[in-house]
Amino acid sequence: MEQPTHLLDLNGKAAIVTGGGNGIGKACSRMLAANGAAVVIADLKIADAQKVADEIMSGGGKALAIECNVLQDEDLVRLVERTVADFGGVHILVNNAGGGGAGRESPFDITVEQFERTFQLNVFSGWRLAQLCAPHMKKAGYGSIINMSSMSSINKSPAISAYAASKAAINHMTANLAFDYGPEIRINAVGPGAIRTDALASVLTPEIEKRMLAHTPLERLGEPDDIAGAVLFFAAPISKWVSGQVLFVNGGGVQTLD
Repeated sequence: MEQPTHLLDLNGKAAIVTGGGNGIGKACSRMLAANGAAVVIADLKIADAQKVADEIMSGGGKALAIECNVLQDEDLVRLVERTVADFGGVHILVNNAGGGGAGRESPFDITVEQFERTFQLNVFSGWRLAQLCAPHMKKAGYGSIINMSSMSSINKSPAISAYAASKAAINHMTANLAFDYGPEIRINAVGPGAIRTDALASVLTPEIEKRMLAHTPLERLGEPDDIAGAVLFFAAPISKWVSGQVLFVNGGGVQTLD
């Protein structure tokens, strides 16, 4: 029987976390490193990524910060090549980088180009990184890809059509890619509810938070570590027979801005 301590053991594994310099990505980077993974923190803001890497290394872990714009294919290629060169392979990919205008995507105001960019950022970049990492994961005989979805992928709200549609695409893309990448590689998605990040703080008011908590059984908003725990579950051997799934982490309820 496998010992419980081994089920979350990531020693000998190399992980890439995009958007790893802040918020959920930072929490994921720290969580994976705490469980033994060598973590590559990829972020558009290299100074933020370096702070996370320094923190991990000061605690005895292995980390590398790389500047990366996920909209640039050459950056994605370089990210994977550098990870393999420095850590000998890629075993875990967390497609966390993304964005969109929650409540700011009225079809009367945004352009086709803005709608398209949201898909490039949230869907295309993750699909491409998975394509680049898959051969290395196949070679290693171990791979876990975790895509960042959202409760917006199943909620219905105004002025969020681009972001919500892109996250719904992630759910279905994840389920279908599970057939392409198995059996060596598992691919799953995590769908956060309202998480206390700088992005949420920019739109959160006491009144909105009160309305959110009225529909949240656990009676609090999420913290970045709540999402990082779900990412760790998918990254580690404990979920070795789980693929093509979306895990919504939302305190048991629904939190929307409207």
